[in-house]
Amino acid sequence: MASRLLLRLRHALASEGPAEAAAGPEAEQFPESSELEDDDAEGLSSRLSGTLSFTSAEDDEDEDEEDDEVAGPDPLPLGDRASGEDAEQNPSPDGQRSSQLLARQLQDFWKKSRNTLVPQRLLFEVTSANVVKDPPSKYVLYTLAVMGPGPPDHQPAHISRRYSDFERLHRNLQRQFRGPMAAISFPRKRLRRNFTAETIARRSRAFEQFLSHLQAVPELRHAPDLQDFFVLPELRRAQSLTCTGLYREALALWANAWQLQAQLGTLSSPDRPLLTLAGLAVCHQEMEDPGEARACCERALQLLGDKSPHPLLAPFLEAHVRLSWRLGLDKRQSEARLQVLQEAGLTPTPPPSLKELLIKEVLD
Repeated sequence: MASRLLLRLRHALASEGPAEAAAGPEAEQFPESSELEDDDAEGLSSRLSGTLSFTSAEDDEDEDEEDDEVAGPDPLPLGDRASGEDAEQNPSPDGQRSSQLLARQLQDFWKKSRNTLVPQRLLFEVTSANVVKDPPSKYVLYTLAVMGPGPPDHQPAHISRRYSDFERLHRNLQRQFRGPMAAISFPRKRLRRNFTAETIARRSRAFEQFLSHLQAVPELRHAPDLQDFFVLPELRRAQSLTCTGLYREALALWANAWQLQAQLGTLSSPDRPLLTLAGLAVCHQEMEDPGEARACCERALQLLGDKSPHPLLAPFLEAHVRLSWRLGLDKRQSEARLQVLQEAGLTPTPPPSLKELLIKEVLD
């Protein structure tokens, strides 16, 4: 019975192509190529129906361009340049319905598999692929939904990356982990037809497999470069928007970054989760939502616990005291902890605010 459950879950997690349908030990082997064969294109289009959208109307006109060979600005800049959130502005009703359908499908899968004895992995699904023109470059931006084990009512986190981001991750991991990376394939570059629906669909499938394979290898799953790939661009954009006073836009990015870190299981390493909670607290406070801001401070203080003083400890305590006073809630414990730090000379009086530290923080 246990072996049948294992086999069924492996089939659910594996790709649907004929090369990956074999049972037994071969089911865990990685495919020789992450690119699909020509005769798989029709089935792939069917599988992605309703969840993958292509927005380019100029595939044939620009098929000789190489989206990642043309020099251009950094693909993940700070500020308001074309990015994942830009590509998702003003979503169509069809897009919203597709996103809701994807969330329900992923949640149903986790409901069915959460009680099995097999360790659960993250699921990755490309939900949209948009051609972005940012002269002098032109590229495809892939938006992926990331769903991990957890309460079934959780919505997937999302990231938006281009081919060059995936390629940079693959190159860095190959340099650091030659052995484990030898079995993991990556979609090759093309000199032509980079913007056709067929090429985009194949790359979408390949990127899903690539990330799934990385997550399946413990040595790679916890690699700093992989964690940076998922979280760092979101944190940089959220920080930039917060510093420019666009708190509503920043709040959505901070919330998505928090969800990503929860899905990836990186909350035990507190530095980035604490920075994320600081961003959430600042945005909620600036948007006149002191209750949510205080809740973020409490969560941060729980993460900090009784460890040696952290640079963010005093700012979180000061914010918690101020927000508790504003809401008429008990603030004595936070006041006492803050006073101990000040008397020991571990923080100035008054301590820097969360917003000040957030602006000064260098994300690398």
